[in-house]
Amino acid sequence: MQEVRVTKILNHNAVLAIGSGQRQYLILGKGIGFGKRTSERFTPSSDCSIYSLNELTDRGNPVSIVKEVDPVCLEVAGALIDMAQEKFGKADRSIIFPLADHLEFAIRRLRTGEPFDNPLNDDIRVMFHNEYKIAEQARGIIKRRLNLQLPETETGLLALHIHSAIEDEKVTQAMQEAQVVRRCVQMIEERSGKKLSVTSLGYNRMMNHIRYMVARMRTGEQIRMNLNDYMKGEYPKAFESAHQICTELSKALGHPCSDSEIGYLAMHIERVSEDAE
Repeated sequence: MQEVRVTKILNHNAVLAIGSGQRQYLILGKGIGFGKRTSERFTPSSDCSIYSLNELTDRGNPVSIVKEVDPVCLEVAGALIDMAQEKFGKADRSIIFPLADHLEFAIRRLRTGEPFDNPLNDDIRVMFHNEYKIAEQARGIIKRRLNLQLPETETGLLALHIHSAIEDEKVTQAMQEAQVVRRCVQMIEERSGKKLSVTSLGYNRMMNHIRYMVARMRTGEQIRMNLNDYMKGEYPKAFESAHQICTELSKALGHPCSDSEIGYLAMHIERVSEDAE
């Protein structure tokens, strides 16, 4: 990157700067703000992370977010994006701003003693396992930097932001997928009278199947093979449950569910039902 001029020092590891064409940047890097002065010119090193503040997106207004959040939140968000980039080979780095904003809000609630609630945390942990593992790192960083312990339930919400960065999918859409999966699990448990084992392989496979089934419903993609006749004849209870779930999903999402989805979902329901016995 070419030479920039410091407009504000956020802390030792974060500064705001202006480059050519009056473009504004957030620059993160270990010790980058140490000893610098406003209006000082410098050339960022290759190990710095540079974020444009001029590109407005539906993820939020970068300039207003940077003004309002604790710089530590920007550092934590940047670190999570770096981890996602390394793990998945890609990441929409503009997610740093809404992610930092989310962290700021969570820390504020923690300091004022407001309750945290995320009933979908366990489902998100299974559905977005790799993203969740990265999000877990945020709790340790915040503990070290601010001596605050974010509750574990907050990890799932951070994981959805990370998922949004790597899949170009809005956080609200990923949350809806988790809600749909949770409702499916509840329906299966209600109809079978059994509590499903969330640690079983069958449960993990079923949750991922439902997740991708929802994606297929949105795009209209069809499964070529049809297991309906076999599953209906061999496992009528599982098939009936799958049929009801597909019907409810179609109503909730506003997209038709292909008939061929029923048999595959029934197969997963039968597997998790056996695991629950």
